[in-house]
Amino acid sequence: MNVSIIIPAYNEEKRITRTIQEYHRFFSFIDDPSITRYEFVIVLNGCRDNTKAIVTELSKQFSSVRIVECVQAGKGLAVRAGFLDALLRDNDLIGFVDADMATSPDAFYQLIQNIECNDGIIASRYMSGARIYPPRPWIKRWGSRLFYESLIWLLFGMRYHDYQCGAKLFTRHVVETIASQLTITQWAFDVELLYLCKLNKFIIREFPTVWHDQAESKLRISSGFRMLINLIKLRFK
Repeated sequence: MNVSIIIPAYNEEKRITRTIQEYHRFFSFIDDPSITRYEFVIVLNGCRDNTKAIVTELSKQFSSVRIVECVQAGKGLAVRAGFLDALLRDNDLIGFVDADMATSPDAFYQLIQNIECNDGIIASRYMSGARIYPPRPWIKRWGSRLFYESLIWLLFGMRYHDYQCGAKLFTRHVVETIASQLTITQWAFDVELLYLCKLNKFIIREFPTVWHDQAESKLRISSGFRMLINLIKLRFK
């Protein structure tokens, strides 16, 4: 089984080295004969800092590191570009993870272990068995449940505990089917991705994860408003 892990990187000069080193170290020493090859596709996502130079140097150290460059910023664009690049090789499982190490390598590996016969598996911070460090204020979680998740149920008829968690994994067939149909460039792309899975009748499992909240989050209140606008546009597109 060949595994491709896409890591979108937008101005990640302070964090990308640790992420690549930790993921490479983990998968290099893992004792799992089912994984015949692994790769990390770093998608430079409209970077204006030194991320490109850092990743270029790391790619010389680690043959598992590949680089894809997107001139325009947008996580949705980056994931789509990473999907299309991963399809150029014989990858069986294709997923993505955030560059900030909120999802540790062993937490992502649990997705690989537990995808089983499903078409995909998504990490969840909010279902039973999940853990978040440090714990989040209860009002933040309940605000999401009462408004954001209710809106997604109303617009798309989907029910997951966590749509936005930045760790997801799919079979090659899923990525081949939906990659070219992804249109949302920013934060709401996760919902579009899952909705396309629903329309194509793919079975996506939700799995509890261990999540480490990181400083310097790039999600702002303004991003939340844009996300809601994108959701409404998507539904009526």
